[in-house]
Amino acid sequence: MTARFPLHWPHGRPRTPANERRRASFNQKVYNGRFHETRDITFKVALGRLDFELDQLDAHDVVLSTNVELRLDGRPRGTDRDPADPGAALWFTLNGKPIALACDRWNRVADNICAIAKHIEAMRGMERWGVGNLAMAFTGYEALPHRPDADAAQNDAWWIVLDVDRAASLDEIDRAWRAKMRTAHPDQGGNPEHAKRLNAARDAARKERTYHV
Repeated sequence: MTARFPLHWPHGRPRTPANERRRASFNQKVYNGRFHETRDITFKVALGRLDFELDQLDAHDVVLSTNVELRLDGRPRGTDRDPADPGAALWFTLNGKPIALACDRWNRVADNICAIAKHIEAMRGMERWGVGNLAMAFTGYEALPHRPDADAAQNDAWWIVLDVDRAASLDEIDRAWRAKMRTAHPDQGGNPEHAKRLNAARDAARKERTYHV
């Protein structure tokens, strides 16, 4: 499975408003040295569950797209804080057809990944019970021929660059820009190209907000 940053949401699929996202009940058991305790599912465990379901499905050309940037070892880069947009989108090929599954109902990226895994598990159940088959199950999830690794423009969406919700206020946008510029500015040893992207994102956000006032 290939990870892609940032999130590329399937065209035409509705989004969950930020104020309607909820905490999920997905969890994992962790042994603390004395007993097993229940904890929130981690990003790594969620990926493992998704990998398992995809193996059972015999999916190909798998791409998972989120706003979590991963290191080479597969762990999230930087802080454990979830991004403003915690959605997850899964793209793969099944029986020669492109499929896209996406979830942003929950307020943690790991939970949205886990939800996609549970959805695939439920779909596979159709064949076990003899009522339908996988081809029928995934009808309606066929994707347009437009995968996240083919969309360069999405990488520069201002809300992605600034890591804010697209409905963020101008004050929130400016605060996010200032916070990121503290480390991105060349005078602070940052990357000039990254600082340029941050400035372009702030300008695009201001332009969009002014246009809609």
